[in-house]
Amino acid sequence: MSSTRKFVGALSLSVLVMGGLGLTGGALSPLTPTDAASPAKPQTQTTPTARALPDFSGLVKQYGPAVVNISTTAKARMPAIPGLEPGHPLYEFFRQFGGQVPQGDQIRQGVGSGFIVTQDGYILTNAHVVAEATEVTVRLTDKREFKAKVIGSDQRTDIALVKIEAKALPTVRIGDPEKAQVGEWVAAIGSPFGLENSVTAGIISAKARSLSGESLVPFIQTDVAVNPGNSGGPLFTMNGEVIGINSQIYSRTGGYMGLSFAVPIDVAMKVKEDLQKFGKVSRGRLGISIQSVSAELAESFGLAKPQGALVTSVEPGSAAQKAGIATGDIILAVNNRNVEEAGDLARTIAQMKPGSNVALKVWRKGATRELRASLGEVPPENVAQAGESPSAGAQGKLGLAVRPLRPEERKQLSADGGVMVESATGPAARAGIRPGDVILALNDTPVKSVEDLRRLADKAKGNVALLVQRQEGKIYVPLKIG
Repeated sequence: MSSTRKFVGALSLSVLVMGGLGLTGGALSPLTPTDAASPAKPQTQTTPTARALPDFSGLVKQYGPAVVNISTTAKARMPAIPGLEPGHPLYEFFRQFGGQVPQGDQIRQGVGSGFIVTQDGYILTNAHVVAEATEVTVRLTDKREFKAKVIGSDQRTDIALVKIEAKALPTVRIGDPEKAQVGEWVAAIGSPFGLENSVTAGIISAKARSLSGESLVPFIQTDVAVNPGNSGGPLFTMNGEVIGINSQIYSRTGGYMGLSFAVPIDVAMKVKEDLQKFGKVSRGRLGISIQSVSAELAESFGLAKPQGALVTSVEPGSAAQKAGIATGDIILAVNNRNVEEAGDLARTIAQMKPGSNVALKVWRKGATRELRASLGEVPPENVAQAGESPSAGAQGKLGLAVRPLRPEERKQLSADGGVMVESATGPAARAGIRPGDVILALNDTPVKSVEDLRRLADKAKGNVALLVQRQEGKIYVPLKIG
């Protein structure tokens, strides 16, 4: 069974027995830096074996009171008759003859975590912790409870801001995720399975992880034990600074398996400021679909190394079109900040305000050029994402059998050119081209007809990049000519 990404959100309380660092016979064994039988020799340099294991007790004592438990109540509409769901014979009867299926309210409760960022009661947590909640209760470590108000939430980053009416509250200290290093110790405090103020520790496994569907968040990956209920809790460095919000896990069982992901705190704080000031989050937008550049695509476009964001489509009337960006361009930098992959561009643009002017360094037809764009605004809950990677798919150099588009197909696809793939073998099949795909361009040259594709393919050597439209998505597919 393949791994599944899970939100570490609220679940009903369960009893879970877990091993811990240095556990023997249910007691914590003392761990020492070294266990040498002979007297230690003087060392001029500290080695990893000579360092003491980290002690988080001071951190927990100082900042633990700023970590809160969040419990929620929500109403879910459920069939009033048990089992009366789509597929049940009576379901169709009620739908067709009664006009609606009998419904009943079911109370759903959840538990998550959060942390106080201002003394007057602003608290950060995950959006999925408070999603659809009709009542939110915040419990502090001193057992005080407050009814909380959801100021706003942002689904794209999974960040929510809630407020309690209190003063002189303990707060966390905000850190800089950029300064955090892979391999350094970190700790999480939260309410896994409802067990309030549980502390777990581990190391940073990786930074700037891009997860499917979350192109705006460069996740911090850790091996800290994070479980359902830890959602919204802080990720601390050894010096007591919060660098992330624990948000997701990869799991086959629904529980911890060594892969935990946190939203960087700088991303969360920007969301917090927007929600607090405006009640929503505003993001800049170019109006393009993009994908990362592989080694094969880099060779196809004449780049010295794989880098940048390859433009697969440009929306009519968008900021990108007005700036002169075209399909097949590779955006290498924004305001002199290098773009290594597609996610870098998406995050950089999203962090800017609508109307911002940006300088873009673009690779086109073997040379760089400078373009300037005035950013548009991301519409609510409608973020453009890179197209899906093709799967599988008969003649000629490319291994493709193609035909011209029929008038109705051209109208449906809103395509000026392109050819329809009828079958794919050899290089095309290995690259993932399949019947029904529409070839729109080879490298950065549009394909208007079957003859265009044949002529371009005859001239091509090594790796080429085919711009493919599959249903509503477009993506460049690298293809190695054998």
